[in-house]
Amino acid sequence: MKTDIEIAQGAQMLPIEQVAANAGIDQNLLEYYGRVKAKIDIGPLRSQPRKGRLILVTAINPTPAGEGKTTTSVGLADALKRLEKNVLLCLREPSLGPVFGVKGGAAGGGYAQVVPMEDINLHFTGDFHAIGAANNLLAAMLDNHIQQGNALGIDPKKITWRRCVDMNDRQLRNIVDGLGGRMQGVPREDGFDITVASEIMAVLCLATDLKDLKQRLARIIVGYTYDDKPVTAADLKAQGAMAALLKDAIKPNLVQTLENTPALVHGGPFANIAHGCNSVAATDTALKLADYVVTEAGFGADLGAEKFLDIKCRALGTHPDAVVIVATVRALKHHGGSARGDLGKEDLEALERGLPNLLRHVDNLKNTFHLPCVVAVNVFPTDTEAELKLVERKCKELGVNVALSEVWAKGGEGGIALAREVLRLCGAPRLDEFTYAYPDNTSLQGKLNAIVGRVYGGKQAKLTPKAQQQWKRLFDLGFGDLPVCVAKTQYSFSDDPALLGAPEGFDVTVRDLKVCAGAGFIVALTGDIMTMPGLPKVPAAEKIDVDENGVISGLF
Repeated sequence: MKTDIEIAQGAQMLPIEQVAANAGIDQNLLEYYGRVKAKIDIGPLRSQPRKGRLILVTAINPTPAGEGKTTTSVGLADALKRLEKNVLLCLREPSLGPVFGVKGGAAGGGYAQVVPMEDINLHFTGDFHAIGAANNLLAAMLDNHIQQGNALGIDPKKITWRRCVDMNDRQLRNIVDGLGGRMQGVPREDGFDITVASEIMAVLCLATDLKDLKQRLARIIVGYTYDDKPVTAADLKAQGAMAALLKDAIKPNLVQTLENTPALVHGGPFANIAHGCNSVAATDTALKLADYVVTEAGFGADLGAEKFLDIKCRALGTHPDAVVIVATVRALKHHGGSARGDLGKEDLEALERGLPNLLRHVDNLKNTFHLPCVVAVNVFPTDTEAELKLVERKCKELGVNVALSEVWAKGGEGGIALAREVLRLCGAPRLDEFTYAYPDNTSLQGKLNAIVGRVYGGKQAKLTPKAQQQWKRLFDLGFGDLPVCVAKTQYSFSDDPALLGAPEGFDVTVRDLKVCAGAGFIVALTGDIMTMPGLPKVPAAEKIDVDENGVISGLF
């Protein structure tokens, strides 16, 4: 059996100008990065009206058994193309951290991938490096301002801006820098986040154009003065230079699937520590070019989909026409307590215990957000007919159909049934109007309680005394109306990764609140969530190599 990278390296890719032409993109708007990659100058497209139907792909809470959300997204787009639909795929860019860590690449899998897979997973067009450079320029200008006399009166103990690097490096989570004497800087506690957790990433993904980007960068709060007033990037006169570093990164990247379906791969915030969606610019552009736009949100629907709907859709000014919820029988049995070594064996009791995880996600999308949805079961050879029938029956009890997906093994052909159901949902009359999990004019506590109660299935959100003080400060500063971005474990509806399935009656403890004034939301940190992950005991990097001809192996 071929590996993902072997399948990708055997792909027959079209020249990128032909992919662009097939997507209705004028060749003059392309900025080439080799033969099969390009950035798009979307300026001339901004005046065009949107015409596309938006399809969101999300999933159950992830497990070690795997779900295949990106693979399903790619296969669905290819299937829609096979049905002669004008379709564009919109995905996030992979972070180097997971690529070299435990998760691996994020370009799909099997015969449902975006290519060139190696480039997309490694550096790509340099967007993440530009984001890291802009983030660290702001950090350098902040520390330099303090070193050069500190005219703004910045309190070094109240600095909130951290440096970043696109790598899992736990050693950099908490550091002391500025050592070595007066000319080497002001000694202070500092730290690094992974690039995808940087507010610059969120800003880039929510900005509509370069002007909006610069305005958002200017609003970023980097710390507070001795008399507790916020200090922004604009106060440091940093936004212009930061925007200059990001002038190319804000342009969406055009690539293709193995079946030559056009794909915009742009931006990459994690959904467990940020809002987890690709860029507004890419999605908006796709909606103007295609009749159907397939996009995904990170991790499970409690994280990625909730943030897509409550944060990105507010910025985008639209909402999905249909939602696909990806699940596997294996993952559901894991949620039901089945041991990892037994997931290949029929176990209807474990499946029955694990199904509530899927059913809560289905119920949320259908009855909290009022969106039509379909469950895509990513089929494994070990799945039995009885197990698949059980999943189908339970979903139909909620009024939602199930489509079996075999896109990993068959590409677009294996997603035809799913594509037909998505088209049916997009064309069916809407019985209910889309609603957010909370209205705009709700208090922070109200927003958090709505997410915990209406999406997670818990009881309430509890703020620690520290978080309560932070909220009072943020409210007094005028940030009370911003949406909330909950940073929590992806493995559970709760803030405890060990609570699998569909737990009830739990509280979610918010230990820290941080305003991302440029992105336009408040981050609520819960549990042990880290903004700088670490490498596992056996990193994926140990298996990656390149030969004397530049051919990469072991990437995925």
